[in-house]
Amino acid sequence: MALTGRAALLAALGSLPVGIWEPGWTGILAVNAPLALACACDFALAAPVRRLGLTRSGDTSVRLGDTADVTLTVSNTSRRPLRAHLRDAWPPSSWQPGTEVEASRHRLTVPPGERRRVTTRLRPTRRGDRQADRVTIRSYGPLGLFSRQGTHQVPWTVRVLPPFTSRKHLPSKLARLRELDGRTSVLTRGEGTEFDSLREYVPGDDTRSIDWRATARQTTVAVRTWRPERDRHILLVLDTGRTSAGRVGDAPRLDASMDAALLLAALASRAGDRVDLLAYDRRVRALVQGRTAGDVLPSLVNAMASLEPELVETDSRGLTATALRSAPRRSLIVLLTTLDAAPVEEGLLPVLPQLTQRHTVLLASVADPHIARMATARGNAEAVYEAAAAAQAQSERHRTAEQLRRHGVTVVDATPDDLAPALADAYLALKSAGRL
Repeated sequence: MALTGRAALLAALGSLPVGIWEPGWTGILAVNAPLALACACDFALAAPVRRLGLTRSGDTSVRLGDTADVTLTVSNTSRRPLRAHLRDAWPPSSWQPGTEVEASRHRLTVPPGERRRVTTRLRPTRRGDRQADRVTIRSYGPLGLFSRQGTHQVPWTVRVLPPFTSRKHLPSKLARLRELDGRTSVLTRGEGTEFDSLREYVPGDDTRSIDWRATARQTTVAVRTWRPERDRHILLVLDTGRTSAGRVGDAPRLDASMDAALLLAALASRAGDRVDLLAYDRRVRALVQGRTAGDVLPSLVNAMASLEPELVETDSRGLTATALRSAPRRSLIVLLTTLDAAPVEEGLLPVLPQLTQRHTVLLASVADPHIARMATARGNAEAVYEAAAAAQAQSERHRTAEQLRRHGVTVVDATPDDLAPALADAYLALKSAGRL
């Protein structure tokens, strides 16, 4: 229960004539006794808060950057009308900064025995699960002098999914995939090592593609056509250790790696390949296996939603062992990790042969665009020192990448905006070369 500002204002206004004409206890009682009686009546006529029925409905998931509507239904089971202010509390990251007060507070009037709905619109700024906190209701009497206040726990969870901003690149990558598969409108011959069909020889065809047995059974020369391999296994390995927590721009490196993984998963599933996910630092943080082509992308998005970087050094031996168990036969293993010299040289390189001797390995790393800008800075001594430091950092990354390439690893090193399409291009290049 609480006094309202209206009651305080009336008490202040009544004190002025008392102080002028009748100072003392008599004047105070003459003003405050009727006001106290009015407050008591107002309190008695206010609808009780504890007996209200509250239920939720609405969205249970939303992509980062989009809005989610959660509806709260308030049922008034008392015999008195409910005039109330309501606050629907959620974690601060559920709204854009500065919009929480407007989005979470509502006014409502509910007649006796009826119910009303209020909608809270969330616009989360971080991935993960957002749990509803408490609903605070302040019920006012008809005079607006006194109020009842209470809280209700009305559980609800909204899962904030990765935004998948690289989805815009998917149509162009699918067009390239159709071209490789020999299904474009210009009938471009597909590359690869998986037999597709026979057709009649035309001048300019590679004579090594002639099928002599088929030629012997017909009157024309027949050649084989090929298509990129299908039903290959791809294991996406997200490194969630301390290096993934480094921020590039406004987001951690892990978010850019997730976005690249989602584009590759969407492309590979359309190509007929099977895609699994492993998130690891010192233990398994997420594991998605055995999903169908139509279910793989929603499963990956849902698994990635709650992933956060862990401030621990990644156990490369444990990661390798877990990846080998998750990929029992020859696969494409995509490591989304760092190209920093120390973690690679001390952690990954000693165990890399265990992966490369059984699988095709592709490593993708997020580069910081600020370092590239620093490398071109000139004009004063400070800028020159920054350029020298940036050039040294770039040189170390290039040296680390060359070490990995000597071990047979395909390396993709790109900025957050370019990583997803670059990784998709690397996958298509491996597919067209028949290396999967």
